[in-house]
Amino acid sequence: MNTTKTFKANKPKKIYFFGTCLIDLFYPEAGISAIELIEREGVDVIFPQQQTCCGQAPFNSGYSQEAIDVAAMQIELLSEPIPVVVPSGSCASMMKHHYPALFSNHPMCEKAVELSTRVYELTEFLSRVLNVVLVDRGKPVKVTMHTSCSARREMGVTEDGLSLLKQLSQVDVCEPERASECCGFGGTFAIKQPEISAAMAEDKCQAIIQTGASQLVSGDCGCLMNLSGMMEKNNQGIRSAHLAEFLLKRTQTTD
Repeated sequence: MNTTKTFKANKPKKIYFFGTCLIDLFYPEAGISAIELIEREGVDVIFPQQQTCCGQAPFNSGYSQEAIDVAAMQIELLSEPIPVVVPSGSCASMMKHHYPALFSNHPMCEKAVELSTRVYELTEFLSRVLNVVLVDRGKPVKVTMHTSCSARREMGVTEDGLSLLKQLSQVDVCEPERASECCGFGGTFAIKQPEISAAMAEDKCQAIIQTGASQLVSGDCGCLMNLSGMMEKNNQGIRSAHLAEFLLKRTQTTD
């Protein structure tokens, strides 16, 4: 079992930020918001410009060598012994829990294991390492949060995102029925099994609507894209945002 290095005693002076493919291509504002939240706590953020994919897509499709080729580049880029913060439960889980096994018989095994001990999902880092205190500056709003399967089951950070939201005094956080069920995205699953994926997304969207929330937030852009796309298709009128973007907007000061 992997261990995680503890940086709590001395707040890290700097961290690596691993942006993820979906943030790079579809949700850049989520990445910018996450970086601002971290920098606001006095931590310098290093964003290696050469970073690409974590290797999760080929890994999940059974292409181990292709996953190794992609992942090896990230391991070399993130070599300094500082935390690696990832605004996605699935990408964080790939790097933390699957890199060691993927590289088990590879010359880079030791480096892969060492990196895995420094990986944090964003809400985990904000809550457990930086111990952020949030002051709500927004108007009353009712929101519901979707926690991805990877964030919930592999990273174990369900409560971290919720605890951050619950610090916001004007935000009413409501949980949908069957909150632990998958939204149907699952990365390549949505491509390989589109009908099943769509049916799962429909069920999840109905549960979200039944909460009466006007805003959906999630810490994973894949789930967010899947659910917001379904709701837009059905004209269901619920706004959506990555949790980092939502937290930043709620806590920004205005002149």
